[in-house]
Amino acid sequence: MNPQTDHAYEELLGQWSDLESGLGTLLLHPEAAQQFPHRVLQYDRWMQGLMHRDPDVGLYLLFQLAGNSPVGYSASHSLVCAVLCHLVAAEMRLAPAERNSLVHAALTMNVSMTLLQDRLATQTERPTQAEQNIIRSHATQSASVLTQCGVTDAHWLAVVEAHHDERMDRDTQPSTVATRLTRILKVVDRYGAMISPRATRAGRSAVESVRSVVARATPDASDIGQALVKSVGLCPPGTYVRMENNELAVVVRRSLRANQPFVVIIGKPNGEFYDTPRLHATGDGPPAIRSALPAIAVRTALNHPLILQLGSFALSIH
Repeated sequence: MNPQTDHAYEELLGQWSDLESGLGTLLLHPEAAQQFPHRVLQYDRWMQGLMHRDPDVGLYLLFQLAGNSPVGYSASHSLVCAVLCHLVAAEMRLAPAERNSLVHAALTMNVSMTLLQDRLATQTERPTQAEQNIIRSHATQSASVLTQCGVTDAHWLAVVEAHHDERMDRDTQPSTVATRLTRILKVVDRYGAMISPRATRAGRSAVESVRSVVARATPDASDIGQALVKSVGLCPPGTYVRMENNELAVVVRRSLRANQPFVVIIGKPNGEFYDTPRLHATGDGPPAIRSALPAIAVRTALNHPLILQLGSFALSIH
């Protein structure tokens, strides 16, 4: 995919938005869906098709959507986690059946509390006792909902039921397929939650999120964190960075080195924005990236078609 026109960008953004919207409806009303497992498979294939067109553009749009608004958080978070699990599964060379169980679990892990999760992302009050009870039991309840909706994949169900089980963080747990897949989802779930904003806090930068996840990880989960970084980069497309010369940039493409992505310089050192952004390959020379920034650091409407068009040039020069 080479989004060189406003129409191409809007069409691809519309596809991702439609996917997120459809997933949100499915998660809100799972009992109303005919052939629920097949519907999840359809959304998975839709996501794979969009990622195949251009994975960097897909990541850019996802991180822009996830990092800039908490509205519809549950579906957005599930979709981000599913994409990340899809990429990590490829990096770790999981068997297709294991990959499918993992991604489908990511898409549906919070199905029993979709409405509450959306509300919690926008409310400033602490969860009530009743809400806390739902949060604590949602993994088990979600597995139950999935069973009632016709899901028979044992690994899918096991991963959903255990994705908040702290025992999975211990090295003493047996290394079964379900355990391995659950640990992957736990790392991805934490990472995705950290980068996303809430009404009560801004999302963290991608680098802060990775470091926090890896710092609290077991050796096994640390390997998963490294696979995550290899898959999306230390600063994934769609995230913001501060350059060594104090310019502001947005990451547009990954490179062979996780810490040297392609960026588009959008802001001057004095805080003003350039009228004409420019593409910069951080691996080719200065300025290098000094730090990652949370999405809240940029409070202006960006010209995404132009930025993505500049990013597409990286394919032709490298």
